[in-house]
Amino acid sequence: MSVHIQYSYQLPEPALADFVESFWVLENLSDEAKEIVVLPDGSFDVFFGYAANEPFHVTLSGIATESSQAMLAPRTVMYAISFKFLALEYILKTSVADTVNAVRYLPDNFLGIHKDDLNGLDAFVKKVSHALQADVQVSVDSRKHKLSQSIYKSKGSVSIQDAADTCGWSSRQINRYFQQWVGISLKNYLIILRFRASFEQIKAGKLFPEQHYADQAHFIRDVKKFAGVIPKALNQNKNDRFIQFSLLKKK
Repeated sequence: MSVHIQYSYQLPEPALADFVESFWVLENLSDEAKEIVVLPDGSFDVFFGYAANEPFHVTLSGIATESSQAMLAPRTVMYAISFKFLALEYILKTSVADTVNAVRYLPDNFLGIHKDDLNGLDAFVKKVSHALQADVQVSVDSRKHKLSQSIYKSKGSVSIQDAADTCGWSSRQINRYFQQWVGISLKNYLIILRFRASFEQIKAGKLFPEQHYADQAHFIRDVKKFAGVIPKALNQNKNDRFIQFSLLKKK
């Protein structure tokens, strides 16, 4: 990764672990734009940011089902919260079913964050975490909590039937819930999570199927579907195009 691109992240405290995957900051310190490819990873991100020639803004991204190309503008400062699906109902209180592969603008004072708050990840996380905990006003339905635990602990490898049996909810009810809040079926969400879980192994040069892929062909097909390239090309990551992949530490 270029020395001009800086990245850091923090995991949430236990009280927010059911809703937040991570907090992170990405900065382009150079005076040149950088072309990047963003990969589907199963998260729902709220971005707080600005660039050299752009004002402060806040956006919410829905689920990504395909890779997308973008330009990281010069002098970009981007802080973000990566949410899990329960946050849609219990914290953000909004469906993103109409925001698949798209973003939605949020108020500039969302969660009480302003441009001056983008000056250090520790302080940002502390302020945002306080606001998020205040927004959780009701207890999570036990079935949805069990569903979430099953999905994320397995990194998408749980079967739909096993997930349904674990949470005591029918597969039809689960799919209706996901279509209402996320905009895709549980099956497709699990496929995306399983793809995300393969990043670390591909980064390490392990170009064979893990995470319960049926076979090599299935693994290659999913990687090509979501990344646009085969696993070997993703591992090579020429010019650090795949931004999330570049930010992983090679094991």
